[in-house]
Amino acid sequence: MVLDKIVTISKDSQTEKLARQVCQDVYMADTLPEAKDIIETIRPNLILLDYLSDNRIVETFFKMTDNNPENIPVVVICAERDTATLSHFKKMGAFDCLHGKTDFKRFEDIINRIHSLRQDEKTKQFFINEKAAKVGIVGRSEAIHENLNMISLLAYSTCSPILIVGETGTGKELAARAIHRIKHPNENFVAVNCAALTANLLESELFGHEKGSFTGADREKIGLLELAGKGTILLDEISEMPIDLQAKLLRVLQEKRFRRVGGTKEITCKATIVASSNRNLYDETKANRFRRDLFYRLNICPIGISPLRDPMRKSDITILAKYFLINSTMCPEKETEIKSITNLALDALDKHYWPGNVRELKNTIDRAILLETVDKIGLSSIRFDSYELNKTTPTIKTNCIKDFSLEKAERELISRALQETGWQKTRAAALLGITRATLYAKVKQYDIKKTPNSPNDDWNSKNASINNEHVSVH
Repeated sequence: MVLDKIVTISKDSQTEKLARQVCQDVYMADTLPEAKDIIETIRPNLILLDYLSDNRIVETFFKMTDNNPENIPVVVICAERDTATLSHFKKMGAFDCLHGKTDFKRFEDIINRIHSLRQDEKTKQFFINEKAAKVGIVGRSEAIHENLNMISLLAYSTCSPILIVGETGTGKELAARAIHRIKHPNENFVAVNCAALTANLLESELFGHEKGSFTGADREKIGLLELAGKGTILLDEISEMPIDLQAKLLRVLQEKRFRRVGGTKEITCKATIVASSNRNLYDETKANRFRRDLFYRLNICPIGISPLRDPMRKSDITILAKYFLINSTMCPEKETEIKSITNLALDALDKHYWPGNVRELKNTIDRAILLETVDKIGLSSIRFDSYELNKTTPTIKTNCIKDFSLEKAERELISRALQETGWQKTRAAALLGITRATLYAKVKQYDIKKTPNSPNDDWNSKNASINNEHVSVH
């Protein structure tokens, strides 16, 4: 089923029956006030309005919900089939109309359209364009835009080898796979970690070997260069390749031919060779740890992947955090429970130094999902690896929390949010990811007092109205 939750506003059970044909979680509301409460609490994927029950219900609904600020699709059940009626309801804010409560075929079509729009919205939210979505590169920053342009440029060229450089965890292998998907979508992609094998094993893995070529070679072995065929081979962390093997690789890059270990037959290398490194290869050549001629052979048109702390990529932190939350498989039982991250938590993520880059961010979100007990990831569930923190990392001060109980921690966070916003409750609630009504209740519960130096607040304003606000779960 493509929709998780539907709210029906009707007194007729036939409406519920219609909704249950496309969704298991259907919430029935007999009146508009009841519907408003349910909608604010569960945030459904669709609202089904029964116009046949009350011909004033559509107009009243959009007035009551302030023209549906959450932009939840609203489908109206009506009797008329003319375009004027459809146009009238769409002007009010309806997504579409059903002609009666048995119009299931049209309802299915509407559901499929809503699903497609949701997928498009995901693409717009996480990816800079359709090409980025196709190759799986998340982010909308200037750095990602430049990387995608370079990936496309090289993928549509005959350039080989291709060098990708960047810190650990920035997404070098993802960039290599993106090149492969564009350049050789139906061919093999082979990756080898040059740091994980000894010189002899790495040579055998890359070039293969003939039977009896060395002790233990009891059978013929096809190397990864040969196995890649007309596809792509990624030489990950090429800076760790032993010097003597670098000379053999240089010959492959120059002549496009190689021999198996112990063999005499020349084999043509047809694969695109992509090399990656988290070290500065030019510095490695000066330290005599990397061959200068190999460096210049690789350095044709390198792709530089920026770290998350780079100002050109920093805006992707929030996008990546939300993407990892939605796509995490760390806790399958929480897959539909945790739906968002509070602003305070996002602010902490934004201020972190991220020495482990995207990989560290993913681990942090997975850890938060494991720790979180409510439907939003809060600041208390954001735990950074202590050994990764350094003086350049802005961190949240925790030494002021003397008691590590949840109540004490929550009181401290609320107090801090109020101080940060000068006791402006609306802004403080938004920062904490809760409603103003919840904030009001928590301030009373913990007896939080404004310090003498705090700016005047509007807590006792006669115009403040919170009676219609409903507590959202934090």
